[in-house]
Amino acid sequence: MDHDDNDEPVTGTYPDEPRLALLTLSEARATVEHLQLLRKLDPGGRGPAAGQLATDLARRLPAP
Repeated sequence: MDHDDNDEPVTGTYPDEPRLALLTLSEARATVEHLQLLRKLDPGGRGPAAGQLATDLARRLPAP
């Protein structure tokens, strides 16, 4: 692998305004609902993993 011979540190600037969330709360809740549906529709395939992901995501969301 080639490496640059430049020893200067990597620097950057960041905006002061708040960043937007990757998903809105309603989008996150809809995602959890879809994952739970996948769990029910595919119990022998990806369903268990989808159910676990739905559970993990739901724990991070504020109560309705």
